[in-house]
Amino acid sequence: MPVISHEQPDRFVAGVVGRPGDRAFYLQARSGRRITSVGLEKFQVTLLAERLEELLDEVLRRSGGSAPVPAVTPSELKDEGPLDQPVEEEFKVGTMALAWDPDDEHVVIEAQEAAEGESGDAEVGDDDPAIAVLRVRVTAAQARAFAERALQVVAAGRPPCPLCGLPLDAVGHVCPRQNGYLG
Repeated sequence: MPVISHEQPDRFVAGVVGRPGDRAFYLQARSGRRITSVGLEKFQVTLLAERLEELLDEVLRRSGGSAPVPAVTPSELKDEGPLDQPVEEEFKVGTMALAWDPDDEHVVIEAQEAAEGESGDAEVGDDDPAIAVLRVRVTAAQARAFAERALQVVAAGRPPCPLCGLPLDAVGHVCPRQNGYLG
């Protein structure tokens, strides 16, 4: 299986291309001049960010506060810039995995390519030579910064309707709570 590896990349972010309502989501890692972008769904970005936060909080809790895990994102690691251009998708992400490596105190993130007709039975690390994997190793501080930005990217989409919670479009919204029909 082709593994695209980034050990402590210069930059690891989630970002979007497109306008709210028609956005494409990406994970992007940059090490020197090498840029890797993989496509994924909005819900995958949300889940990855939430699970990263949970993992970091658990490592911090279990260590009694002695692990090198910041409780909040260090200000020097905040990244609000756009994705590096050009955004060339290597593959679409199917399965993702997270791990804490206690030996070097890094977070390992793996994003595996979605297989044709993926049934959900594939596991990261399967030996299918046709399946690509993006493997990124980052510090806890980099992981905290990634998670914060990822959640901001997801939240920057279309605002929710105050009545029903569905996304509001620029051209209007048929609200089921105002006798609209959603079926």
